[in-house]
Amino acid sequence: MPDDETKILAPAAEPRAAADAARPQPAAWTVKLVMAGIVLAAVNLRPAITSLGALLEEVRDGLGMSGSIAGVLTSVPPLCFAVFGVMSPRLARRFGPGAVVCAGMVAITAGLVIRPFAGGTAGFLAASALALMGIAVSNVLMPVIVKRYFPDRVGSMTGLYSMALALGTALAAALTVPLTDGLGGSWRLGLGVWAALAAVAILPWIALVKDRSVTAANAPDAAGKAPGAADRACSQAPARRITSSPTAWALACFFGLQATAAYITMGWMPQIFRDAGVSAGTAGLLLAVTMVMGVPLAFVIPRLASRIKNQGPIVVALGACGLIGYAGLYLAPSGGSWAWALLLGVSNCSFPLALTMIGMRSRSGAGVVRLSAFAQSTGYLISIPGPLLVGVLYQHSGGWGLPIALMAGLMVPQIAVGILAGRDRTIEDES
Repeated sequence: MPDDETKILAPAAEPRAAADAARPQPAAWTVKLVMAGIVLAAVNLRPAITSLGALLEEVRDGLGMSGSIAGVLTSVPPLCFAVFGVMSPRLARRFGPGAVVCAGMVAITAGLVIRPFAGGTAGFLAASALALMGIAVSNVLMPVIVKRYFPDRVGSMTGLYSMALALGTALAAALTVPLTDGLGGSWRLGLGVWAALAAVAILPWIALVKDRSVTAANAPDAAGKAPGAADRACSQAPARRITSSPTAWALACFFGLQATAAYITMGWMPQIFRDAGVSAGTAGLLLAVTMVMGVPLAFVIPRLASRIKNQGPIVVALGACGLIGYAGLYLAPSGGSWAWALLLGVSNCSFPLALTMIGMRSRSGAGVVRLSAFAQSTGYLISIPGPLLVGVLYQHSGGWGLPIALMAGLMVPQIAVGILAGRDRTIEDES
């Protein structure tokens, strides 16, 4: 906090300290329940997307979709994340972050139940949007909840959350095709079965909503206490402050470009391998390998990133893996398929790195809320054209040469803005 602001707030220091001390703090069991809720929520933040990627060809045939419409379908996730993610801070202030995440889990469950049986492309898209709305608000609030309840373990808890997210992503990619075969070959049942996993994630958040200590007003902040004047000052600051921060813009662009790569991978990589002669089951396993790389690395990378001042070298290393993986997909998609899946899996770990940097680029809990909403919503807006453009290029070129060249080309600016976002500074320094 700047010196002049500190002086202004200093006279109220003792009353504020007394108020913070009197404010109820979450019980130990509540913190453990928050941890369980974070893990279960994270497991359910990607199966709605990767389960569809594994069965995209069957869904296209069943609903009569063209390649361009399928490209629109793969662009729906980032569109929903951008539109609904920006609403998360306001909803969290009004209802509390626990209640919003609980509602998000309910929306995911309902969307996954309705989607396969909605009938027609329009109904399928609408039900998908419902599930993705739940994912969107939870996406934004996860770093906020981590920052508030685990202020001294941001790196490790972000790693645990990211690892659970990667695990759910990989499970959906690997098991959707076998589950579909086991359920009589119906792609509708193969997609709908993931609603059961989402329903389980509702339970801890219901308990947290009933616990009066879990509210937006009295959850602990980055200092381990209830939000004080620093957070109030941040929340009352003009909106232009976040948009005037070069670091916030760099982080938003980095988030958007890594999301572009991730959703192209989840939506189209199985089809790339299938067109190269790989079976549907193996293509699903290759996507699972890509996603499962995030399980160990999503735990290691945030811990490493939180211990160094500049995260630029990590950005460069992950980007290099992506460039090599895309080169392999272009030159020998089936011959080295397992190696390319591994390398792209490493590259996709830019997501937990971005989440960690969100938590590190602001000094206060309120600042993290604003930065998370801005970086994720703006980033997902940036990522919308990518999957759609891949579908259009694939349909009109009749092959994967141009789409893969596009993927590789986008990796270069991702590395550049990632280096800028990784510099040791906060948004408060630039406002």
